[in-house]
Amino acid sequence: MKLPGLITLTKRADFLSAARGKRVSTPGFTLQMRRRGLDEPAGIRIGFTCSKKVGNAVARNRAKRRLREVARLVLPDHGHDTCDYVLIGRRDETAQRNFETLKADLIDAVHRIHA
Repeated sequence: MKLPGLITLTKRADFLSAARGKRVSTPGFTLQMRRRGLDEPAGIRIGFTCSKKVGNAVARNRAKRRLREVARLVLPDHGHDTCDYVLIGRRDETAQRNFETLKADLIDAVHRIHA
């Protein structure tokens, strides 16, 4: 899926690199971030993941859809151009949480992770 202004992570190595970077937890999700080197292309790269703990396929897809939409709205304005972000969904919370609260959580998490 294309997210305007964002590049979607697809390679496992990129997700593993982000997992070794900084991490901020919120009630709705966990945000992981890795700063890329100067030799890598610019642009905000984003990945999404929900384990089977989140629920069945329907629940995981709903959680990822919500995370994608929140990232589409927040990261172009608040994200940094040289960073990879991975949003990890949480059981019940990601799919059930108020959307505006989820959006505020991501804004807060991005500012905290770059502080």
